[in-house]
Amino acid sequence: MIKIKKIFFLVLFLLISIEKVNAEIKDALFMTIGNKPITQSDIVDEIKIILILNNESYSDEKRDQLHELAVRSTIKRTIKNIELERNNFFKFNEEDLQKELTRLASNLFMDVNTLKNLCESNELDFSKIEDQIKTELYWNSLIFEIYKHNLNINQEEIEDRLRLNQNKNEIEEYLISEIVISKVENDKIDLEIQELKNKIEIEGFEKVARELSISESALKGGDLGWINENIISDEIKSAITDTQIESLSSPIILDNGILIFKVRDKRKINQNVSLEEIKNELINAEKSKILNMHSMSHYDKVRRTISINFFK
Repeated sequence: MIKIKKIFFLVLFLLISIEKVNAEIKDALFMTIGNKPITQSDIVDEIKIILILNNESYSDEKRDQLHELAVRSTIKRTIKNIELERNNFFKFNEEDLQKELTRLASNLFMDVNTLKNLCESNELDFSKIEDQIKTELYWNSLIFEIYKHNLNINQEEIEDRLRLNQNKNEIEEYLISEIVISKVENDKIDLEIQELKNKIEIEGFEKVARELSISESALKGGDLGWINENIISDEIKSAITDTQIESLSSPIILDNGILIFKVRDKRKINQNVSLEEIKNELINAEKSKILNMHSMSHYDKVRRTISINFFK
């Protein structure tokens, strides 16, 4: 209980330190995103969520990074909500919400009720976490609805990869993290990659992922967890398998960004699934990759149409 309370009081201190204001005006307007007002306390709640879901406590060294990360994530989610409202699209599977809550709690080695109590101890309304998950579920459903006719899967490639797996008794899994940065002009790519690597070497992969990555994984320091080799495309698999543990992969140029991995660990596990299950995994992974590219592209297009104003 002491550790839980420590998070809250230090975050409250963060509010006072950053804004140089007293508690009476902590709900002052911080920024507007389109026609959506964001208050000081909204940012504080965002910081609390980041700390809780990453099982971290506040420190002075993290202050600016946490504040910037909270602002970025608030902007991104609010823009998604504006686009959802514009399309009047609010559809999701309730079961998916419960699965995601269970996954978040499990990552912290607790159940959902304990996570609720943790939020309550930090004076954070648990519904804010639920609302964040709902926004992502709504958004993913919207992207699927808009781009479902663009899900062209290369069946021949799927079959080729399936044949490679049919006689395997063991499969490789990789514990990886990612950073995705916005694409630059072709003549600047090498310089951008070198600057990114230099920053990672000085500041650490997790910190740079939170600061610069445009992927949803940025909030988790780029962490993607354990990834099964069956669901990795050949290009990405090649980059990962050629990378030693605790090293960076070669950069991968995407349609809308530059991707680099950190391979944190590797392991082999017994493969106890049928070829049909593997095929479904491959197809779903390919669809997810295509939808993710459309999601990033669609968000960038919407972002350029929405004004953001900060208030001091």
